Amino acid sequence: MPSSTANVDEGSIRRVAVIGCGTIGASFAALFAANGLQTTVYDPRPEAEILLWDTIKRTSKTIAAIQDKAFTVSTYTVKFTTDLTTALEGADLVQENSPEQLHVKHSLLQKIDEIAKPSALICSSTSGLTCSSMQAALQQHPDRFLIAHPFNPPHLIPLIEIVGGKKTSAAAISTAMAFYTRIGKKPIHIQKEVKGHVANRLQAALAREVMYLLQEEVLSVADIDVAMEFGPGLRWSAMGPSMLWHLGGGQGGISHYAEQFLEPLMSWYAPADPVIDKELTERWVNGTKDMVGVRRFEDLSEARDDIIVRVLQMKRLNRE
Repeated sequence: MPSSTANVDEGSIRRVAVIGCGTIGASFAALFAANGLQTTVYDPRPEAEILLWDTIKRTSKTIAAIQDKAFTVSTYTVKFTTDLTTALEGADLVQENSPEQLHVKHSLLQKIDEIAKPSALICSSTSGLTCSSMQAALQQHPDRFLIAHPFNPPHLIPLIEIVGGKKTSAAAISTAMAFYTRIGKKPIHIQKEVKGHVANRLQAALAREVMYLLQEEVLSVADIDVAMEFGPGLRWSAMGPSMLWHLGGGQGGISHYAEQFLEPLMSWYAPADPVIDKELTERWVNGTKDMVGVRRFEDLSEARDDIIVRVLQMKRLNRE
């Protein structure tokens, strides 16, 4: 079967359908609308519209600051519907954000594949399912289906992971890479399907070490956070690990670092998986709650967002 996306230019993507309006879907809708795309949001729950408009209002200034653009919510073209066919009408790209259950994805994706126009890209936000496992549900045009996994929240964190399946066309991948770049995202192409994709696997490695250190009572939850926030976290916000290791090698660069540190570095981690039992889980949860104290979720989110926006602004200025 010829590729349904072979002649699609990313610049022709003007109408998007956001399928599923939870936290991720609402954030994506805000980002799409801010970039001038006609955005239709679908959710079977009528009350999801409240979250949509709250998210749009709350994020507009943040998106404008990150992208250095002047726009207001009044310029957005957004509508909400509880009818899937209405949402998909004329859509050039579909961003699917349904629950992380394969049978739910299959049922929904089959319908999307049947209703959406043949040239529409279908992109899933899934965090853990593989592209090929979901692609089996698409009987009409499986070549236009891929994973476009964001880091939460999508309007704030630029990274998006693009993963194709066994039947995904090269044209679909290249179109998705160009499209997400155009709207201010930072796409990476993951060339082999692995559970959890890439960024979550890196997070998982850190989480494993955190739980091991707690299990062995090496330090407190609060001190682990201090170690990250005022140690590697600061450097990682400036550059990726391999570039930082290159700098860590001094004038000898990455070659010197590899010769001196790579072998011992590969031994500085938990020798076995921590046992995630009730006691360890409660120690971690209670330690985190102690750090949070009386601070509200909204206040912590605002503080996080403000810092990340400033970092992104500095990175943009450095590129210029």
